[in-house]
Amino acid sequence: MASCIKPLFQKRNGRNLFIYGVPGIGKTLACKNVLKELEQESDEIFPIYINCWQKNTSFKILIEICNLLDYKLTHNKKTDELFNIVKGILNKKSAVFVFDEADKLDDFDFLYSIMEEIYRRSIFLINNDSTWLSELEDRIKSRLMPEMLEFRPYNNKEIEGIIRERIKYAFFENVWQEEAIELAVEKTFELGDIRSGLFILKEAGNNAEDRSSRKIIVDDVKKAMEKLPEFSSKNTLELDEDKKFMLEIIKKNSGKKIGEIYKAYQAAGGKAVYKTFQRKITKLEKDNFISTEKIAGGKEGKTTIINIKDITKKITDF
Repeated sequence: MASCIKPLFQKRNGRNLFIYGVPGIGKTLACKNVLKELEQESDEIFPIYINCWQKNTSFKILIEICNLLDYKLTHNKKTDELFNIVKGILNKKSAVFVFDEADKLDDFDFLYSIMEEIYRRSIFLINNDSTWLSELEDRIKSRLMPEMLEFRPYNNKEIEGIIRERIKYAFFENVWQEEAIELAVEKTFELGDIRSGLFILKEAGNNAEDRSSRKIIVDDVKKAMEKLPEFSSKNTLELDEDKKFMLEIIKKNSGKKIGEIYKAYQAAGGKAVYKTFQRKITKLEKDNFISTEKIAGGKEGKTTIINIKDITKKITDF
């Protein structure tokens, strides 16, 4: 990361970086720490972090960048006007952009504009899936040409070290039964997500506290593990309005063909064109809200069947 940013200190253009790896491995935290250190080190480089889960369009991203640059006069301005404001500020210095959860983006116009019109910058894209980069438009890939950085999964010994260290900081000494620690480590390794392990530690502590116990035992960990599906589920509140609307249409038409669901979406007032609708369907599937199945046959040839997933019921309950 530092080597990609280094040219900016010499008033040259930086290098771009694609960061990938399994969820909960520390990609976001590492980037935020680099940006924090950068902010302390230099006043000549703007550190800009954007989570693309909610800020998923060029307009929303440019509004957020304006906020980060402390420019507040964004009311009634169009996307092009916002970019010109951002360009005018950033081209006086340099910038490091971090776009987290980049696969949630609905368009890449802002990225193209940054690469074309911001003079000195480094762009970091963070994503769980290494294959996502190949799906980018050619006009983006040809200009981005990023270096690759994989955050490899922790092995069992590393996970145990992290879990035991967190226990040392978060709990009084000797309150954890050894077998309970081993179970928490085993489950965390199975899931491959440190955040899930930390959730287990917290919930196990709460369970012991609820029964007024000074010792956290295996049963406390098992009860914490039962709550993991709720913790792991994506929350529908994090979806943009159109995806929420689409999800409601799919709930009412689960099991139907994508073309039929699109017609129902349009009839209910949906505005997205079919290509955009298809792209959002793909993202809803990636985020585990729906499942799709390609079938062949009939006059239409191949088509896609869309089903709502039961997990959405758990989300609603949660």
